[in-house]
Amino acid sequence: MEKITYLQQLIDQTVLGISLSRFIAAFVVLFVALILKRVIAHLFTKSFFKAAAKTASPMDDILLQSLKKPAELLVVVIGFYIGLKILQLPSEPMNFEQLGNNVIQILFTFNLAWFCYNMVTLIEHWLFHWAKRTESTLDDHLIPFIRKTLRAFIIILASMFLVQNLGYSISGLLASLGLGGLAVALAAKDSLSNIFGSIMILLDRPFTIGDWVKAGDMEGVVEEIGFRSTRIRTFSKTMITVPNSVLMNMSIDNFSRMPKRRIKLSVGITYDTSPMQMRQAVAAIKQMLREHPAIHQDFFLVNFTDFGTSSLDIMVYCFTTSTVWGEYLDAREDVCLKIMETLEGLGLEIAFPSQTLYLHDMDREKQETRANISVSQEH
Repeated sequence: MEKITYLQQLIDQTVLGISLSRFIAAFVVLFVALILKRVIAHLFTKSFFKAAAKTASPMDDILLQSLKKPAELLVVVIGFYIGLKILQLPSEPMNFEQLGNNVIQILFTFNLAWFCYNMVTLIEHWLFHWAKRTESTLDDHLIPFIRKTLRAFIIILASMFLVQNLGYSISGLLASLGLGGLAVALAAKDSLSNIFGSIMILLDRPFTIGDWVKAGDMEGVVEEIGFRSTRIRTFSKTMITVPNSVLMNMSIDNFSRMPKRRIKLSVGITYDTSPMQMRQAVAAIKQMLREHPAIHQDFFLVNFTDFGTSSLDIMVYCFTTSTVWGEYLDAREDVCLKIMETLEGLGLEIAFPSQTLYLHDMDREKQETRANISVSQEH
């Protein structure tokens, strides 16, 4: 009987005006919520995800993946909310009840924003599926832009809801932003320039993702056209991040837009080549280009053009059918080798830089000068 009385007294003890029994009840509720969280996680992993994997569409997989973590957190938040109601927190000497309600509002707002933030992935997947049906690449580049815009909008909207739920006036905040609009506009000038730059890049399309471009001293492959900047992977595998406002005002050389690649060579042969041999060499190189499968047949030139300092120069000007860098180099190499074989077959030699030095016999010139002077004196 004494034990029962002691236990009753222990349970009836209060902390901040809250009995121990209420603390125990709130703890039990929170413990049950944590168990339910594990149960929901198990259901998603063992049941929902397996069922979604059997369908052909990936949309349900993305939806469940977006819902899983917010659903787990929601159960905990509900348990926390019920626990606070059981505790009946006091408002004196400090308003613990209002503090608890504020925490609940923050958690609910965060959970809802988290779910909406994840759902942007589902929207993005749907837009990509829709964009594949169109021939234009503009929508492919707009999709990442839309994704970032939606996520930024969700974060801003959640922050405004949070401020409003905490008892602050959104209208007053907006009014203060209106009064300081000029200062904000000046501070955000570069950011706005980058945003307009990205829009202009998407509309003008000077390049697309995967293009090999050169802008100023920068050269590489475009990896991402972002909300603020464009990322270019250089051939040394470094990453260059260029603000879109800067890139918009630069001259961009897009190598990926070439319909064909140029080969321009100057072949020098020795000066002992006769005019007939020169004509034969030019004609043979032209015939070689006509029969070469990697050379574009619409236009090419082979002409004897210059009397060089150490060679007779033949200009070879043509285009390859492939614009791929590796295939272009293979074609250029094969053209050079075939030119060497052609000249060798005609008995001609490729010239190399050389100089001829003429030496005068100074002693002989002096003797001849003296003899001429002696003859003049005798006369």
